[in-house]
Amino acid sequence: MTPRKVDIVKISYDDLVTACSSNNDHSSVDNLIDQAYANSSSLGILAITDIPSLPLLRSKLLPLAPKLAALPAQQLDEITAPQSQYQVGWSHGREKLEGDKLDFSKGSYYANPLTDDLVESMLERRRYYHDCNHNNGDESNVHDKQQMKEVLKWDESLNQIKSEEELRQLANANPAFFAPNVWPTKSLPELETALKEMGQLIHQVGVYLAKCCDSYVAARCPGYNPNTLENILLHSKCCKARLLHYFATDEITDSSKKDVDEGKSADDTQFSNWCGWHNDHGSLTGLVPAMYHDKNGNIVQCPDEDAGLYIKSRNGDLVGPVTLPENALAFQVGETMQVHTGGWLHATPHAVRGCNASGISRSTFAVFMEPEYHSPMNLPAGRSVSDTQCEKAEKSLPKTVRTLRSRWKLEMNFGEFSDATFAAFH
Repeated sequence: MTPRKVDIVKISYDDLVTACSSNNDHSSVDNLIDQAYANSSSLGILAITDIPSLPLLRSKLLPLAPKLAALPAQQLDEITAPQSQYQVGWSHGREKLEGDKLDFSKGSYYANPLTDDLVESMLERRRYYHDCNHNNGDESNVHDKQQMKEVLKWDESLNQIKSEEELRQLANANPAFFAPNVWPTKSLPELETALKEMGQLIHQVGVYLAKCCDSYVAARCPGYNPNTLENILLHSKCCKARLLHYFATDEITDSSKKDVDEGKSADDTQFSNWCGWHNDHGSLTGLVPAMYHDKNGNIVQCPDEDAGLYIKSRNGDLVGPVTLPENALAFQVGETMQVHTGGWLHATPHAVRGCNASGISRSTFAVFMEPEYHSPMNLPAGRSVSDTQCEKAEKSLPKTVRTLRSRWKLEMNFGEFSDATFAAFH
């Protein structure tokens, strides 16, 4: 299987912001969204270029990944949270992406860049909502009440959970979703600020892009609720950032290592020895251009032109490696966005091929923007399960990628869908 190289779709940051203004023509951005996310040959990824603060924030954050991975075992244990199912803090060798093999090829650090404690943020919102509803005679609260009515349209927990204690019980039963951040405040104190700044920038740009995606889908799907994606990203405090460090391929000694020499494998796995084939399950994933390091931690150009991100379109075309300008963020459609748009926008499987050069490692950063636990995973009116993932697209998936319909069912909420996805890969 020979991949082809293509230039991914690009939108400048200024054009994106302009398109989000209500009085402007969206047609040029709509056409680019169609190319990137919506047709059978789409790769499910586009780049937002020329983001002013990105190069500086990238240079502050990504060099911390190899430093984090090189911390002594005792210090890594201090930021490891097994009670969260390794979805907060440090994680290494806990994830399964291809078959039953644990993935030791990369180390990950997870944190929420929007709030240190999701439960407390949700409780604050509940208290605010309660106060607004009980100050009926206060005319100054009219605006606040209107805001809370808007929140009720997307925050199902306010309708379904009757007390703070019930929310805490839910959080205790679902630690992978609700566990608070754990920071290396002693061993790598600069990480917290660097991660939050980059994560919040990605979230800000993601909200702009979601608004344009809403416009695209609403123009084509009569049953679509306008602002669905924008409201999810704008209001949800459930946001998972992941700082990744891919270890040099000659340093991986466990059973997860796979040979990357040409001709040694004829299937999809020859492109996935650094990260196995998978779809992202959230709404929208923001991705920072990767940085490569030598064994001394120096930043270097990747010496292997075949290393990097590979993607399969929904019609089965293999593309890669995908390259990003250093002043751009990539955004990939997740399966939750695929469901909420009834398949108009489509997630695609992707993997990372290792660098076939001694001592070369890779660092990157992803932010998974997604709904909160009780958010419904509903289809737009008039769309069906088969619209959401057609059989042809399923047949084009790499053999190790679980189909969407094997984990998502009608009437599920996002928390239930997440639980099914975690169970499939951990």
